[in-house]
Amino acid sequence: MTHKVNTPEAGPAGTDTAPYRTIDRLREAMAAGFGTGVSPLALGMALIDWSAHLAAAPGKRLELADRAARETAELMAHIAALATDPKAEPVIRPGPQDRRFAAAAWQNPPFSIWVQGFLLARQWWHEATHDVPGTDPHYENLLSAMVRQWLDMASPANLPFTNPEIIARSMQTAGLNHLAGMRNWCEDMARLAAGKPPVGTERFRVGYEVAATPGKVVFRNHLIELIQYAPATETVLAEPVLLIPAWIMKYYILDLSPENSLVRHLVQAGHTVFCLSWRNPTADDRDLTLDDYRRLGVMAAVEAINAILPGRGIHAAGYCLGGTLLAIAAAAMAGARDDRLASVSLLAAQTDFTEPGDLALFVDHDQLHSLENAMRQRGYLTAEQMLGAFRFLRSNDLVWSRMVHAYLMGEREPMTDILAWSSDSTRMPYRMQDEYLRRLYLENALAGDRLRADGRPVALRNLRAPIFAVGTEEDYVAPWRSVYQLHCLSDAELTFVLADKDHLAGIIFDPSQPGSHYRIATRGPDDTCLPPEDWLRAAAWREGSWWPAWSGWLARHSAAERVAPPGIGAAAAGYPALEDAPGSYVRQR
Repeated sequence: MTHKVNTPEAGPAGTDTAPYRTIDRLREAMAAGFGTGVSPLALGMALIDWSAHLAAAPGKRLELADRAARETAELMAHIAALATDPKAEPVIRPGPQDRRFAAAAWQNPPFSIWVQGFLLARQWWHEATHDVPGTDPHYENLLSAMVRQWLDMASPANLPFTNPEIIARSMQTAGLNHLAGMRNWCEDMARLAAGKPPVGTERFRVGYEVAATPGKVVFRNHLIELIQYAPATETVLAEPVLLIPAWIMKYYILDLSPENSLVRHLVQAGHTVFCLSWRNPTADDRDLTLDDYRRLGVMAAVEAINAILPGRGIHAAGYCLGGTLLAIAAAAMAGARDDRLASVSLLAAQTDFTEPGDLALFVDHDQLHSLENAMRQRGYLTAEQMLGAFRFLRSNDLVWSRMVHAYLMGEREPMTDILAWSSDSTRMPYRMQDEYLRRLYLENALAGDRLRADGRPVALRNLRAPIFAVGTEEDYVAPWRSVYQLHCLSDAELTFVLADKDHLAGIIFDPSQPGSHYRIATRGPDDTCLPPEDWLRAAAWREGSWWPAWSGWLARHSAAERVAPPGIGAAAAGYPALEDAPGSYVRQR
C-alpha cells in the first residue's frame, strides 16, 4: 500500500491545494496594486486591536474626554483673546519640521484659528492612538500613521478657501492660477499615462548634467557595470575607493551635478574611484537572491579592482542598502580571512534593524505576505510601490505641498538634480527583495549572526578593518540611532559621524554651501559601546560638510606615499575599457 506525502501545496491525504492557493494569491496581488502600500488586512487588524483595547480602558477614554474638553476651552479662550490682542500667544505651534503654516498670512485670524484647531485635533488623535493599554506597538504606530495621513489630507493648507496664500494668489492673478494649475495637472496626468518622467527632468540628462564625471566602464556582468573614473590629480593615494550605491535607485545619486557629486569630490581629492552601476532587473531576474547581489555585485567588483590594481587594499563605501550589502560582504570576507578591504565606510546604512524607523510600518508578516504575492505575479517590485512608502512617510513634503503649489497656486517648484534622480527609478527582483525585507527587517538576521555566505555564518564582530559610519539627524529611512548600533556589533576601530539634514541631503550636499554641521568621534577597538545619547554629548561638533573629514580619514588609512595615477582598466588582465561612463545599465528603463 502506498501513501501520499503532504507537501506545502497538498492538504490531508495528499489533496492538491495549489489551485486554491493560486486564487488567494491572485486576489492579494490585485489588492496590492491599490492604496498606499499598507495591507488593508494589516490596517484592519490595527483598527480592531486599538478599538477593542480602547473599549476595555475606561480610564483612557476619560483621559481623552478630559483632554478634548481642556483643549476646546483653551481654543475658545485664545479666540476671545484675539478680540483684544491680535498677537495673542497661540495654544499650540507647528513642529519645527512642519513648514505648511510658516507664511506670515497664517498668523492672522481666521486662518490662525483654523491652524490652531487643526493642530489641536492632530495632537488629540496622536494621544488617542498611543498608550492604549494592551495595544500591540506595531499596530499602534501603523494606525497612528494612517490617522495622521487622513488628517493631513484635510489640512487648511490643502484647501483653496482656507489657505491665505492661495487666496492671495487668486486675487493677484484674477483666478488665472487655477487655470495654470489645471494645465499643470493635465500635463502631469498625460506624462503619467505615457510613462514619461516629471516636467523638468529633461534638464538633467544622464551623462551630461548629471553622472558626468569622466570615466570608463571596465567590467560588466549580468548584474553590474563597474565604472573607473579618470584621475584629476598628478598623484593619487595608492588604495582605490569602491562606491556601492543602493540598488533601489540609479547609482548616480553619488554623481549628481558637479557641485553635488561625491564621486567628483573624491577624484579631486586624489582618490582612484570605482563605482557600481546596478542593472535594472526584469521579470527574468525574479530568482536573483540577496547573496547573488553580494557575489555578482560587491565581490565581482572587488575581484575586478584586485586584477586592475593588484596588491592594493580597497576602501569600500556603501550608501543606504548598498552599505548594508557591503557590511554583509565585508563580514563574510573577514570570516574567510580575506583582507583585501583596507577600510569599510557605511553611509546612512543599517546593520541592526531593531529600530528600523518609519519603514517598519510596512513590514510585518501580513504585509510581507501581501507584497510577496504582488511581486510573485510580476517577478519584481516596481519602484512606484517602493516610492509609495516614502511618499506616505513624508506626504506633507513629497505630496501635498507639491500639489498645492502646482495645482492650486499654479506654480511649479523648480526641478533639481536630486528630484530628477528620484524619478529615475529601478525595479527589485522578487526573491532578493523578499529575502531582504524578511531576513533583515523582520528577523534582524544580520545583527543576530543568522545570515550565511559561502557556507559560513556572517558575523559583524569578525570585522577588523577600520570603519567610518555616517548617520543623519532627520533620517526617517535609516534613523541615526539604528545606524549607530554598529558600535555594539563590531569591535573594530569605528569613527561615527552624525550629519545634519536627512537621508539624502545629509549624504549628498555641496560642501561649499554654508550652514551645514556634523558631530564626529572615534571609538578604539578596546573601547566600550556608549549609549547613543552619551555619544551625542561627547562627540565633537564641527561646521561644514563631513566630506572633507571622510576624505582625510581615508588618506590616514592609506599608504603614506602617493603614486602615479593608474591606467583605466587592465586589458591584459581581462578588464578592458568597454565604454564611456556612465555606461549602459544606468539608461535601462
